[in-house]
Amino acid sequence: MHSAVNLNELVAAIGDAIIVSDANGAITLWNPAAERIFGFSENEALGHSLDLIIPERLRQRHWDGYHQTMKTGETRYAFDVLRVPAVHKDGSALSIAFTVALLHSPQGALTAIVAVIRDETKRWAEERDLRKRVAELEAKLSEMEGKGLRP
Repeated sequence: MHSAVNLNELVAAIGDAIIVSDANGAITLWNPAAERIFGFSENEALGHSLDLIIPERLRQRHWDGYHQTMKTGETRYAFDVLRVPAVHKDGSALSIAFTVALLHSPQGALTAIVAVIRDETKRWAEERDLRKRVAELEAKLSEMEGKGLRP
């Protein structure tokens, strides 16, 4: 049996950020998870540029890709996860992973891009620490082997 789903309720309840931006990159939807992840309230985000959450050094690359997607109607991130840095309202760095979906008008024109975003800052930091620890252990092992010692 199929039951109706209230899409507004779903968008509000989901744990990942859902952000919709129009053809010019202005934010038109900002769910509670986006507020939690990025620190901007819905009122602070709506109508503003995605530059709110994009590190300055990456903005040109972002906008080049964004405008290319709007022009061609194609994105490789519909299924491939994109992992990039982002910025919290307080200026702290975030590591996010997201996919995008393209929204079209009834006539088929591309009108908006939806990003479904997960905060991976903690996981990324844990992985970085593990990589560092593995490198340290490999260096110690190499040093021991160089001295003819066995671990």
